[in-house]
Amino acid sequence: MRIKLIHFLAIVLLGVTACTPSPVCFLEDVFCAALVTDTRGLNDFGINQNTWAGLEQSKANGMVDQIAFIESVDARDYEKNIAFFVNAGYDVIITSGIGLQDATLHSADRYPFDPTQGKPDSVFIGMSQPDEESVPNFISVTFAEDQMGFFAGALAARLTRTNIIGAVCETSGIDSMWRYCEGFRAGAKYVDDSVEVVVAYRDAGSSEKLFIDEAWGVENTQSLIQRGADVIFAVGGETGVGALRAAAEAKVQAIGAERNQGAALASLGDKGSSVVTSVLGRASFTVQELMRRVRAGNLADAGLSPIGYVSLESVVQKSLILEMEEILAGLASGEIETHVPVEKE
Repeated sequence: MRIKLIHFLAIVLLGVTACTPSPVCFLEDVFCAALVTDTRGLNDFGINQNTWAGLEQSKANGMVDQIAFIESVDARDYEKNIAFFVNAGYDVIITSGIGLQDATLHSADRYPFDPTQGKPDSVFIGMSQPDEESVPNFISVTFAEDQMGFFAGALAARLTRTNIIGAVCETSGIDSMWRYCEGFRAGAKYVDDSVEVVVAYRDAGSSEKLFIDEAWGVENTQSLIQRGADVIFAVGGETGVGALRAAAEAKVQAIGAERNQGAALASLGDKGSSVVTSVLGRASFTVQELMRRVRAGNLADAGLSPIGYVSLESVVQKSLILEMEEILAGLASGEIETHVPVEKE
């Protein structure tokens, strides 16, 4: 039987919003799960929000007894926020986003799996965080970026009237970004080989502007539109947001990724009407399945999370929606392959 040791800890959480945990999480028969978000906060219209929705549903269906979250306001707080829940007795601590990977893996090493207890005091789950080190108390959840890009490319190829489509992407030096955008190219060619696909990577940009270079996103979207592209796929944090804003300004259709970009832009007062859809991983579904497995003692990696997209019903005809659903099903079953390698060659 696992025995949890109560650590009395005084922590001052400056600039942190949290659901305050209670001592019941130290009880053996109480299963507690927590979320530590990145600096986008809980209501990011993406992975943070979807992960929390999965925890809420897990609590509603009785799989988890208590849930809580901390919204990080500074990347330097990541490990402190994780430690807060470890020392509060939480069975599962989920961190969302690649930016928390180092802090999560370091925490898993700091609070290691003890074979004599049968399972670790805390299990760490990294959303969108690959596990290259096979840490025993860390569960990796990753998303099929090549398939998401493939879906976006197939849709863009069906939407275009100029027969030219473009993708505005963060640096190809990050494998996940490269998979998104080479998947986009492959998806477009899958449905219509005659479509011209132009992919712009921010490879020459400053490393200090990684994922936050809105100006670059705007400039390159405008350039693609001038070349005749009438559908834009944008990915890469705020760099991609810049591209979406430029597409909206030019009244050009756009496809987002990573979160519900249309809703996110609208919430900030920006025009999001040109965002036809956003393609993203189904984090909520994956979290619910993981809570069931972890509570049963299964700590195997989750593998790839299934993908989905924001509703298309208001913007395209039903026949196109059916075609896109068939492509999603084919990708999920393996009948359709993207032929995009895991790493840039």
